[in-house]
Amino acid sequence: MSTSSAADLLLVDADVVTLDPARPRASAVAVARGVVVDVGGEEVVERWRGSRTEVVALGGAALTPGWVDGHSHPVGSLTMSAGADLTGVRTLEQLRDRLAQLARESTDGWVQGWGLVPDVFPGGVPRADLVDDALGGPGGARALLRMADVHSALASTALLRAAGIDGPRRFPSASEVVCDPDGSPTGFLLEWDAVALADRLAPSLPDDQLRSRLRALLDDMAAQGLVGAHVMDGDAASLGLLDRLEDDGDLPLRLRVAPFCTPGVDDDGVAELVAWQERAGRRWRVAGVKLMIDGTIDGGTAWLDHPDANGESTASFWRDPQAYARAVRTLDAAGVPTVTHAIGDGGARFVLDVLEPLGPPVPADGAPGRRAAHRLEHLETLPDDLVTRIGRSGLTASVQPTHCSHFVAADGSDNWSVRLGPERAAHGWRVRDLLDAGALVVLGSDWPVAHFDARAIMAAAQLRRPVEDDDAPPVGPDQAISAAAALAGYTRAPALAAGDAARGAIRVGAAADLTAVGLDPLTATPADLAAAPVVLTVVGGTPVHRTH
Repeated sequence: MSTSSAADLLLVDADVVTLDPARPRASAVAVARGVVVDVGGEEVVERWRGSRTEVVALGGAALTPGWVDGHSHPVGSLTMSAGADLTGVRTLEQLRDRLAQLARESTDGWVQGWGLVPDVFPGGVPRADLVDDALGGPGGARALLRMADVHSALASTALLRAAGIDGPRRFPSASEVVCDPDGSPTGFLLEWDAVALADRLAPSLPDDQLRSRLRALLDDMAAQGLVGAHVMDGDAASLGLLDRLEDDGDLPLRLRVAPFCTPGVDDDGVAELVAWQERAGRRWRVAGVKLMIDGTIDGGTAWLDHPDANGESTASFWRDPQAYARAVRTLDAAGVPTVTHAIGDGGARFVLDVLEPLGPPVPADGAPGRRAAHRLEHLETLPDDLVTRIGRSGLTASVQPTHCSHFVAADGSDNWSVRLGPERAAHGWRVRDLLDAGALVVLGSDWPVAHFDARAIMAAAQLRRPVEDDDAPPVGPDQAISAAAALAGYTRAPALAAGDAARGAIRVGAAADLTAVGLDPLTATPADLAAAPVVLTVVGGTPVHRTH
């Protein structure tokens, strides 16, 4: 065969799960110039093998369309996951012991941690005076402990004093410096504007370390089968970091970035977000804008139709929700798809009211305009009417199964369930109902809130419990989905959500973004899938991870 018609890469001895109805199964795939050029059996090798073709025998491993994390914060996680991993801390005593150890080991008087659940504290209410003595007292270590929802943090008394946080503040958003009745800060900082008051003092990494950490993280993601991620954060600094990182070499996966639009944004700020849609590298690009209509149920900052058990979660993250609506309409008119964090039913209802009249995206070959549907992210509690509306709206729903399986207790004893009460908690993470209603549902991790291992997330979507804990009762088992739906949530759905028909299936003409895993995700048990090795990850026809 002539070199001009030879494949660059041949993947053979594979169990190819194409997700293409025209040919669901195959054993070989040929790739040339980053595109799938043939799918079939032994004849593919005969047609496409050349002197420079790389042939990879997969030993019967399942080859699927590449896995894409539909909601992740890889760049933001460099800050969100700074310091000690506190995800395994389950009691106040464990936390105090860990903080005392970290304070002893600190060389700069700083302690940072992340992934802390509010259930550690009495009544689920974090307070600095419960940990100050473990840090050396009010004059001891400056500590900033980020909660698992990454929307709140606990600052030690020493850090509050250093940051000049001595009472309530008012922000453009519904952020809050939580205070006692006498106006004294408790140390609990709700939402990002409040956390930023303390975070601005935290030690920062030099640029070379930022690049090194991000590169290592992205390499790890690729090693676990991810060919891409929809990145839900971004600003001028993070886009610059991606530019510099790509100067060092190709990224190991594709990043679709939606920079953050904050409450209080003016017309110039919205115009800048529109202008950023032109920014791109070889494997990353800006494609959308991220907004938040509410906060979190655990922190009492979600927007619910009715108050939670503490009388909280009653309002929008934007002090003027109509300002959110104006920003979204301006972005839509400029052809920019939006991604809105909407956790509570009240928030989801308002966002639907804003988005439904905007209509569907235009076809890829149509007139200028928005190419991808607007999206709603998280959707933690939904009544029946909202499930129906989302299903018929044409909007994309994005849900993170491990938020349910790993942070909520089936018996309703956790902070999230207690705040919502039994009826609303029973309406949590309605993945199956959304699919049955006709919604396009994208699955993801929300890293660093939960780990980005797609195998474990697909397993959790089927089990509604942690795959590693056979004894854990499922949370809302009626919302469990099939293996096929779970795989679609990591392959076809992210592609459709991005308006990208060239990905999400293995067929001639599709982009060669591929994942090979030791067992067929459609037939393996969830536990076996979670433990199966990722054999090969291919991005744009180039292997970026392989086990041999």
